[in-house]
Amino acid sequence: MRIDEIIGLGKPAVSFEFFPPKSDAGFAQLYQAINELHAINPTYVSVTYGAGGSTRQKTVELVGRIQNELKIRSMAHLTCVGHTADEIGGILDELWNSGIRNVLALRGDPPAGQSQFVATEGGFAYADQLVRFVRERHPFCIGVAGYPEGHPQCLNKTRDLEHLKRKVDNGGCFVITQLFFDNVEFYRFRDAAREMGIKAPIVAGIMPSLNVAQIKRFISMCGAKIPQPLLVRLEAMEGDPEAVYAAGVEHATRQCQDLLANGVDGLHFYTLNKSKATVQICKALNPPHAA
Repeated sequence: MRIDEIIGLGKPAVSFEFFPPKSDAGFAQLYQAINELHAINPTYVSVTYGAGGSTRQKTVELVGRIQNELKIRSMAHLTCVGHTADEIGGILDELWNSGIRNVLALRGDPPAGQSQFVATEGGFAYADQLVRFVRERHPFCIGVAGYPEGHPQCLNKTRDLEHLKRKVDNGGCFVITQLFFDNVEFYRFRDAAREMGIKAPIVAGIMPSLNVAQIKRFISMCGAKIPQPLLVRLEAMEGDPEAVYAAGVEHATRQCQDLLANGVDGLHFYTLNKSKATVQICKALNPPHAA
């Protein structure tokens, strides 16, 4: 059930990201989305981890249920935020004992109300440290994050790639990128990573722009940019949610078609626990991905 046994072998992976809901109604919506997306036969799915470990137990339970009951290869997110090394070790043991073999190791965002990341005493300050710890704890397949347009807190893209190389050198098996809307940025990032000696598969992170205010909020946090023609088009439609939705799906579909034509290792959809747009895009692509 390791992701690195099937990714980067010539057929593009297709994967979906979910987050643990806060309510029973949210879980009902999530399981409906999972059922609808299950029919697409994803290579794997991932489950996020709240700031400060706020959804720790829900993440462990949800990723275990998806893999063990729904029989979909699953990956648990894990961050450095708010945890000591001993606490992280316990989480890793719990995941391993639940049959999970894939972890996405992240530094994580500062908790709400904090502008800067502060390492927990006895914990880790950087994702590369967490990657090494995960690798030494159990033989997990470890995913790491990449930033085509640079991490929002890194002022130099070359330095950013050096951080990525350390994560891969310390045990990262593949890279999932932050969302982006301009494929030129992804290709530049991929070429620069290869030139630096990063050989791990690089999966493109895709989020359809279905709501103008929402997508502006996301990009303000992650450092991505919306191409000017797309932004003008979306803002002109802002009063027509159906038109915005259609334009977002159209752009993401074209984006994915171009990525597939240019040999991308995989497409990772940030679903926000909804299925409609992702199903539409994947049906339009129908890529011969690995199961």
